[in-house]
Amino acid sequence: MKISEWLDDQQANGKDTAHIELPRGMLHDDDPDEMVFFEEYKPCGYFCAENHPFSSVVRFGHWFYCKGQKKAAGIHSEKMTWHLFTKDRDTALKTARENME
Repeated sequence: MKISEWLDDQQANGKDTAHIELPRGMLHDDDPDEMVFFEEYKPCGYFCAENHPFSSVVRFGHWFYCKGQKKAAGIHSEKMTWHLFTKDRDTALKTARENME
């Protein structure tokens, strides 16, 4: 089952899909249709392999999946991660950009 179909089913059953957790492995089994946005804050250089704040938005069918780590968490941190599912492209992009401020 594709992510967009699963989210449609969850929404039809009255569940709040905004911050729902996908079943294990589903995200790795379904390739996104489009990478809409990606930004990373990496002041320590290109070759640093540590964690860095980032925001991304990908599209699965008519659903947008936003995820990232807030810039406020600082570099090399594992805190302040977030994700959001929405059907609204503008909301997805706004959320991703706001988390990088």
